[in-house]
Amino acid sequence: MENTAGPRSALVWDDKFLSYRFSDTHPMNPVRLKLTHRLAKELGVLDRSRLAQVKPPLATDAQLATVHSIDYIVQVKAASRDAASGDSSAIACIPRVYESVGLGTEDCPVFADLHEASARIAGGTLAAGQAVWTGEIDRAVNFAGGMHHAQRSAASGFCIYNDAALAIQWMLDNGAERVAYVDVDAHHGDGVEQLFWNDPRVMTISIHETGLLLFPGTGFAKDVGGPQAEGTAVNVAVPAATGDAGFLRAVHAVVPQLLRAFDPQVLVTQHGVDGHRHDPLADLNLSLDGQRQLMLDASDWADDFAGGKWLALGGGGYSPMKVVPRAWAHLVGIAAGTPIPLHTEIPHAWRQVVADELGLAVEDVVTTMTDDADVWWRSWEIGYDPADPTDQSIMATRKAVFPFHGLDPWFD
Repeated sequence: MENTAGPRSALVWDDKFLSYRFSDTHPMNPVRLKLTHRLAKELGVLDRSRLAQVKPPLATDAQLATVHSIDYIVQVKAASRDAASGDSSAIACIPRVYESVGLGTEDCPVFADLHEASARIAGGTLAAGQAVWTGEIDRAVNFAGGMHHAQRSAASGFCIYNDAALAIQWMLDNGAERVAYVDVDAHHGDGVEQLFWNDPRVMTISIHETGLLLFPGTGFAKDVGGPQAEGTAVNVAVPAATGDAGFLRAVHAVVPQLLRAFDPQVLVTQHGVDGHRHDPLADLNLSLDGQRQLMLDASDWADDFAGGKWLALGGGGYSPMKVVPRAWAHLVGIAAGTPIPLHTEIPHAWRQVVADELGLAVEDVVTTMTDDADVWWRSWEIGYDPADPTDQSIMATRKAVFPFHGLDPWFD
């Protein structure tokens, strides 16, 4: 029987998530997770009467093997042992020995807890997905997750195990017939797309900076899915420097129309925040306010198109003070049904923690939960501008995908 007595939303968290640490200088620094959790706590959105707390288990090898090759899992574990061995010759050989599976690279260096730390993130998203699908809760957030670049047999783009794909595959194996995945990270959600390229039960929608300029160099309008699943891979590649108005226009010109047509039973979203104008690894120009709007939109899409079932994940985001904690604290609040008002003052206690962690003066730390940006966008219904590069990208996607779903690229 469905449990309706407790909270209907959950956060996956464990301080052990902070062990996912490639190096002291790597952009994927776990301090961004630590500061997010602390800010959410300081702002009161971790109230256990509204938000259940889920401890992430380690994903087992058998669970990981539902989306990753067994050989790859073996290689990740072996690389972890080599890094932990203390044997200088074995450590020196890591880049050569494991480069074929994407490990020991600049993006994915090997550290001693690599397998366990990655399996914990994957296990957390899997547990959250299980709880959402079975009806134990309606909504769950794992902002440590969203490792969307990991491939079946290779690490890629800071990602070792693909937690989003793992949760989606479990849902499919346990009765789900239609799962929608929407990715608003600045980088194309290539790993999730490829893992379900030939599966018509999964629609992957990625809105991202064009791969002509940005890693991983994929995700174009023409990429629509495999022969048995055409129209279920959807890509909107927006131009560099696109801001709130253009990005939100692109999202709203494609996502709700396709979700309505696809009729998913559950919605999985990836909320990488590296599209923010302060992020050092991408070239988009979004504001915190625009990213918060995308989270509110995802909440609405879950209610409107997926029976309220929503699994929200983190992803990219490499500005550990100005962007990531504020954005994902907003995500937690929205999922819990307690959105943080935009002009909320940030508690001094958190600002002091940031100053201590990042070596800043406390007066240099952000003070509010807004960038004071105008997030108005021009809806598609107002008209298509053939001279606008963003509109060109939107139209290319609509022409490529909409006909597979009985939709008119020009008017729906």
